[in-house]
Amino acid sequence: MTDIHTHSATRIAREIRAGDRSPVDVVDATLDRIEERNDRTNAFVTVTGDAAREAAREAERAVKRGDDLGPLHGVPVAIKDLDDVAGVKTTFGSKLFADNVADADDEFVRRLKAAGAIVVGKTNTPEFGLGCTTDNRVVGPTGTPFDPDRISGGSSGGAGAALGDRLVPIAQGSDTGGSIRTPSSCCHVFGLKPSFGRVPRVDRPNAFSDQTPFSHTGPMARTVADAALMFEVMAGPDPGDPFSLPADDTDYLAATDRPVDDLRVAYSPDLDTYPVEPTVRAVVDDAVGAFEDAGATVERADPDLGHDQGEILDAYYTMAKILWESLFDGLERDHGLDPRGADRDRLRPVTVETILEAADVSTREYTRAQMVRSDVYDGIVDLLAEYDVLVTPTLGVTPFEHGEHPESVDGTPVDRLRGWLLTQPFNFSGHPVGAVPAGLTDEGLPVGMQVVGRRHADDVVLAASAAVERERPWHDAYPA
Repeated sequence: MTDIHTHSATRIAREIRAGDRSPVDVVDATLDRIEERNDRTNAFVTVTGDAAREAAREAERAVKRGDDLGPLHGVPVAIKDLDDVAGVKTTFGSKLFADNVADADDEFVRRLKAAGAIVVGKTNTPEFGLGCTTDNRVVGPTGTPFDPDRISGGSSGGAGAALGDRLVPIAQGSDTGGSIRTPSSCCHVFGLKPSFGRVPRVDRPNAFSDQTPFSHTGPMARTVADAALMFEVMAGPDPGDPFSLPADDTDYLAATDRPVDDLRVAYSPDLDTYPVEPTVRAVVDDAVGAFEDAGATVERADPDLGHDQGEILDAYYTMAKILWESLFDGLERDHGLDPRGADRDRLRPVTVETILEAADVSTREYTRAQMVRSDVYDGIVDLLAEYDVLVTPTLGVTPFEHGEHPESVDGTPVDRLRGWLLTQPFNFSGHPVGAVPAGLTDEGLPVGMQVVGRRHADDVVLAASAAVERERPWHDAYPA
C-alpha cells in the first residue's frame, strides 16, 4: 500500500468496488502519508484520523455485505477550511474561529459522503479566504510542493498543496477571484471552476451574496477524470441556493474521453491587457500545442474586454468589498463578534486594510463596476461565439517566495496582492474554467493555463482539458 499516493481516485474507487483494495488500508496509508509529509507544505490544518478510520471500517463492511456502493466509495477527500464538516473545526483561517466546531455538513460535503468519499481533514486557507496566497495567523503559510518556501496560491492553497504532494487524490476548492485556479497553477494540479450555479452554495445569512462577484465551489485533483468524477457527485440543484442550475443528464466523466478534433481554440497569451512574464508565456505557448496535437484548431485571438487590467481590477474589488462587508455583518449578527471594534486586533492586518480601512463603496460606484463587468462579460461571450474554448495563462508569474508579492510583472507595475492573476474576468462572467498544468519552467516551477468554455458547457472544458492531459501528461512531474 506504500504506492497508494500515486493512484487516481477513479482507480482507487474501481479497485475497492472490485474487492481488490481495502478502504481501511487506503485510509491508513493516506493518513500515514499526511503525517509523514504535511510539515513540508502545511497543507492540512486539521486531520480527522479517528473519524476517517471509523468511516473506512464501515466502508469495508459495506463492501463485504455487497451493498450498492457510491462512485467514490472509500476514496479519501480533503475539504477546505472555509466549509463545514460536522463535528470538525472550521477555523476560516481566523483567530476569531480557532476553536469553532461545525454542527452539520455543508451540502456538497453531504453529497461527497453519500457517494462514499471519506473526509480525512481540512486544508489551509487565508483568513476568510481573502487572499491570493495562503497564510493566516492560526497555522501560518502553505507552500507549493515544488518549493515549500514559495507560495501555493490562494485561497485553496492547502488543497493544491495536498494534491501536489500526493497526500490525497481529490480535494475541494472554492473560487471567487481565482481561488481554485491560482493554487492549481502553483501546485501543478487540475481544478475546475464550474459554471456558476452548477454546484450549489447554500450560504446564510445572505443567500444572494455569491453573485457579487460570482463564487464557485468545485473539484481539484491530479487528473481531469478524477475531477470530473468528483464534480458529478457535487453538482446538482438545491432549493437553498437561489442560483443553482437545474439538473441535466450530462456524463462529465465520459466527456474526458471525447475526441477534440472538431474543437476551435482561441489562444490569448495575455487577454490583451494583462502583463505576463516571458518564462510563463513560453511554457503556455508550448502547452497550447497539445490542442493541435489532439487534432483541434488553434488560432491566436483576444477577447475585447473593453477595459484595461487596472479598470477591471478596480471594478472587481469594488464588488468584492461589498461581499466582504456582508461577511463581517454576518459575524456580528450570528456570532456576536465585533471585527470593527473589540475583535479587530485578532484579524490579519491585510484583512483590516482590505475591508475595514478601505473606502466605503457608493451605490454609484457599484453601478459603474457592474457596467465594467457587463463589458467584460460581453467580450468573453462574443469571442466564444466564434470559438469553443478560450485558453490563457492562469497567472502572470511563477510561485514566488512567501511574503514577496511582486511589485511588477514583465516590467509593468501591478497591484502587489492581486495584479498578477488573469482570473477575475471569469468570476465576473460565471463561465466554466479548467485550470490545467501547462508545464514547468527551467527552474522547475509550475505554470498553469485556463481553459474557458461557453456558459454551462462544463463538459467541453473537461474534454479539452483531458485532451491536454493525454498529449502532455504531467503526472511524473510531482516531487518524489
